[in-house]
Parts: sequence; C-alpha cells; structure tokens
Amino acid sequence: MRSNVEPMRLACASGAFDRAIARGDLTQLEFVDACARELACDGVVLDVRHFPRADEDYLAQLKKMTTDLGLTIAAYADDTFFVASADGMAKAVERALLLGAPLLAAPLGRDTALSWSAQLTRVNCATTLAKTANVTLAVRNAPRSYAATGYDCKRLCKEGDSAWLRMGLEPAALDAASDPAALVNWSVLLWCDAAQPATADRTDAFRAFRGFLALDRRDGAATLESMRAAITQRKQFYSAA
Repeated sequence: MRSNVEPMRLACASGAFDRAIARGDLTQLEFVDACARELACDGVVLDVRHFPRADEDYLAQLKKMTTDLGLTIAAYADDTFFVASADGMAKAVERALLLGAPLLAAPLGRDTALSWSAQLTRVNCATTLAKTANVTLAVRNAPRSYAATGYDCKRLCKEGDSAWLRMGLEPAALDAASDPAALVNWSVLLWCDAAQPATADRTDAFRAFRGFLALDRRDGAATLESMRAAITQRKQFYSAA
C-alpha cells in the first residue's frame, strides 16, 4: 500500500486493446476518446501499430484531441525501435516529438537476434537522436531481451551512459532475483499488466514515483469494461493509506 503520497498517475496503453483495434472494432481516435470519457485515466500510451496515418496533419490532430480531452500523451511506444535502422529510429523519434510525447518506450532486441555490441551501437545512435529532439528513451524490460533482468537494466544504463536513456520498468516482469528498488533512479515510466491484480504490480519501491503507471495487456485483449475495472482497482489501491 502507498501512504502519505499522491496517488500514482495512470495511463492506458493502446497496446492493451490491440485485438479490438486490429479487428476494426476500435480506432485510435475512439481509444483516446474512451480513455477520457469512459475510463477517466490521466494519460495514454500510443502504440505505433495503431496509427492509421503518420503524416503531420494527423499527428497534429491527435495531439490536439488529447489536449482538448485533458489527457497527457505519456509515451509513444514502438517495439521495433531499438532494432531498427538509423533512419527508422530517426522517424520514430520525430513522430514522438510531433506528438509532444516526452518518452519513447521500447524493449531492446533479443540476444538471439543480434550481439550485445551491435545492440549497444544502436542504443548509442538512438540516444544521439533522442538528445537532439529532447525525447527520453524509456527501455522496457521485456523477457528474453537484452534488458530482461535487473542486472541487464543496470548494465544498459551504465554502458549506454546517456541522460536520454532511462527505464520504462515493469517491476512484475523482473525475475525473482531482481530488485526493482535498485532501478528507481533510472525509471521514468512504469508498466503493469491490467489483467493482473494491483497487488501483483511489485511497485512498492516506487512510493515517491512521480511519473505514469501504464496499464497494458500482454494478450492485447482488453475491453472497456475490463480496463475500467483495472483502473478503478488501481486508483483505490494506490490511494489507500
């Protein structure tokens, strides 16, 4: 339980609704509208998979809509970012900048796909781009990636050595040997699986965290009803004394 602190700010990730969006049951704009009017969350995380267009006019429309609805774009998410070409990374950073997203969230590549030295080269290229645009990179600790464990995350932050390289941590995804508290100072975004109860989030070390907790679903199968219940539960849990 949290005490003597403000309740954690909650953002809904469009990735949680991936199945509904892929089926055409929900558009990106409808997702944003629902976050404000039906889910009453504080912010949104917008996934690259769910943009029907990437032109500047559409990005401006999306940014204006979230502002008018009183939402914050907590992050722009792109799971392919750290394995993309330099040109691909530059386009992703530019999109985050145009959206006004302060964070670009992405996992590192898998150790079966590229070497650590190759991954670090891409990280260094990415941080250079991020610094130019003033968009902070929030690395997700995805299983079987180069940032899967607490040790991996600390090595990345030390060897990446950039003020624009931080963690978008999902404490519950760390293995039992990893201590989330050791990563507090590097974390700018938290994630949780909305299909799990709030007690499973492992966020106790983040009592003074001032950023967003992004509610996602690994299976992408969220409905408005299930997400509303998950948000309500976390509001109650994190505001309890």
